[in-house]
Amino acid sequence: MKDSIRYMIERRSAGVPCGIASFCTANELVIEAVLEQAKKNGDVALIEATANQVNQFGGYTGMKPIDFKRFVYQIADKIYFPKENIILGGDHLGPLIWTGENEGVAMEKSKELVRQFVKAGYKKIHLDTSMRLASDSIDEKLSDEVIARRGAELYKVCEEAYQELLKENPSEARPVYIIGSEVPIPGGAQEEEESITVTKPQDVENTLEVYRKEFEKAGIDKAFENVIGIVVQPGVEFGDAEIFHYDRYNAKELCDSVKKYEGIVLEGHSTDYQSPQNLRMMVEDGIAILKVGPALTFALREGLFALSRIEEELITREKRANFIDVLEDVMVSNPENWKKHYHGSEKELQIKRKYSFSDRCRYYFAQPEIIKSMEKLFDNLDSVEIPLSLLQQYMPLQYIKVRDKKLNMKARELAKDNIKMLIEDYNYAVRPGHIIGGIFV
Repeated sequence: MKDSIRYMIERRSAGVPCGIASFCTANELVIEAVLEQAKKNGDVALIEATANQVNQFGGYTGMKPIDFKRFVYQIADKIYFPKENIILGGDHLGPLIWTGENEGVAMEKSKELVRQFVKAGYKKIHLDTSMRLASDSIDEKLSDEVIARRGAELYKVCEEAYQELLKENPSEARPVYIIGSEVPIPGGAQEEEESITVTKPQDVENTLEVYRKEFEKAGIDKAFENVIGIVVQPGVEFGDAEIFHYDRYNAKELCDSVKKYEGIVLEGHSTDYQSPQNLRMMVEDGIAILKVGPALTFALREGLFALSRIEEELITREKRANFIDVLEDVMVSNPENWKKHYHGSEKELQIKRKYSFSDRCRYYFAQPEIIKSMEKLFDNLDSVEIPLSLLQQYMPLQYIKVRDKKLNMKARELAKDNIKMLIEDYNYAVRPGHIIGGIFV
């Protein structure tokens, strides 16, 4: 297992403006695209699962940490990607999904959660104890001291699990840890906002100081040797139809504040839909870990919809997969994953289910009906010859690659390529000197 994150920190300390992209997804096609692009570039791939996706009870994917690891490794085996170049991460690890429980119960479940992640070999651990529990006062803000104390408790369990791993494999790399909670819940903002407040420098300093004190109280004062990042809000976010773009001037004080801490970088969540230029500026400014999630499945959905339009032109009505209609029917029949997030008239809800930047349709991609429809779509289009002019109409960027014989005209590859173009935005940001095929997308 390459210790690539620590190496990235060392390079930054030497003045190299590098970073690492964190791909937060449990979608098979997206993971396949991530690994294929990493293989092409001879790079590592950091893939993260959130606590609501993957946990000891299965999460909404039905996978425990060890199951998700096996799932990713099976995809890697299929494309001959070296497993030692995969870094697995756990995001929002803490009592995120047990906020209705009292502290004692919620923290015991959280401890088992982080233990399973570390024991399964995950190397990037975001300790997030920022949420109020049932036993916390509803009239007072959860204090930094309480957040840090709970984080220290989870850190101790992680390190105990790591020591168990060492007994099995003495060369096992130690996990790195991310602290801080200046982020929305997983998946982006739920309500429309007029502006985004950038994390204040004093809040960064206070978080780091309070964690240091709580680590010392817990007898783990050397823990900060393994804490390499703090989550902040650098002013980037997205909602249904709006994107808050990075402004390096507004984030300057925040980015400058962390430079005094050797070996600590900033982690930016919800960097989805930022331009490649903005992403690179973020890395240059010190936001060295760029997390992306919904934009990945948004790109997949976009590709699948384009292929569906091509299918309408080439395949007789009775044989079509009708992927767009199938997705809509499944989402309407099972509204639990979008109903609390999307608001408006029936027409507005219909548009949001399909096209919202929040991309709640990603929760449905593992449904049997969706998988069956997607595979039928691929089979239908692979059974006919797609005219280049039709590909140009609906997938103009993929058309260029097919025209220049850089992309195979197979439906699955066309869909994945739409994801890879987004991945290249992140490669441009985190890999100094990387060029995105001569064009920005």
